[in-house]
Amino acid sequence: MRVGSFVLAAQFPGQGQGEALHRAVRTAEVAEEAGLDAVWLAEHHFVPYGTCPSAVTLAALLLGRTRRLRVGTAVSVLPTVHPVALGEQAALLHMTSGGRFSLGVGRGGPWVDLEVFGTGLDAYERGFPESLDLLMRWLREPSVGASGERFAFREVPVVPRPSEALTEVPGPEVVVACTSPASVRLAAERGLPMLLGMHVGDEEKAEMIALWRRFAEAAGWPGDEIRDAGHVSAGVCQIADRRTDAAEALLKAMPGWLRQGLGAHVTVDGRARRMRDPLAYTELLCGLHPVGTPRLCADRLAATSERTGISRFALLVEGSGDLAATEENVRRLGAEVLPHLG
Repeated sequence: MRVGSFVLAAQFPGQGQGEALHRAVRTAEVAEEAGLDAVWLAEHHFVPYGTCPSAVTLAALLLGRTRRLRVGTAVSVLPTVHPVALGEQAALLHMTSGGRFSLGVGRGGPWVDLEVFGTGLDAYERGFPESLDLLMRWLREPSVGASGERFAFREVPVVPRPSEALTEVPGPEVVVACTSPASVRLAAERGLPMLLGMHVGDEEKAEMIALWRRFAEAAGWPGDEIRDAGHVSAGVCQIADRRTDAAEALLKAMPGWLRQGLGAHVTVDGRARRMRDPLAYTELLCGLHPVGTPRLCADRLAATSERTGISRFALLVEGSGDLAATEENVRRLGAEVLPHLG
């Protein structure tokens, strides 16, 4: 089992953006010290829900500051960038880090980001498959040209070419954030593992993985690749000597952050949107994920792995909103939870 931290660089009420980013960097540094496997970095624009606007840029910093830790994006929002530009960045990080970089990509939402970056609503509603396929070609082939609806250009060489890196794999791992049957099918047909969100429980994740396997089999992927696909489960982790104390730490801090952060999202076309109740959502997360004593947290992770087949986790550890508490949470995860997982 491989356990990593999920870092949003969340800006809690009363905090500055620099404080949120500093906590994000420290979380990754402490994660390596504590023996965690990876750190996964979120990306958001124009909202305090997350203050990191470029997960690949922050990943570059953290790859330079660590020596063992895998660093991944969770996720780079593909409809707001050119897939070749993202592919070049991913190849660079893959090659210069010795293969420690994972590229997580997602569709994002119908936010004003699409207007600001000039890609438009169509990039979100219909363009994700074309962008993903162009990205994958860039990461796997020596030269690439395009003649699609959104991207058309003459064939050009891939520089740097990630397959030339002295690593065990020919290019950076690519993971796709999946929230619907359509996105599950998109990932499965390309043989790409999924990143499953923290808002869904074990039963729904197990159903999505079963669906992924059916689509992957239909697409002709080998059985061993289907069986060994490294899906990632996002969750929340808060450790304390008593479960009530762990839940209280999150219930005190997270609703204010969620209310402020999620409420700041603006749709590009003015469509109506409904925000989750922040307190109810926090209570849901406390019930779904490892929140409690070290033994409870280990048992919860083991149970999720047994029910779903997932062996990789990206756990939000900054839910208290406090730097010192976050560092302690990560250290306890490494020292008191991981030993029980094997």
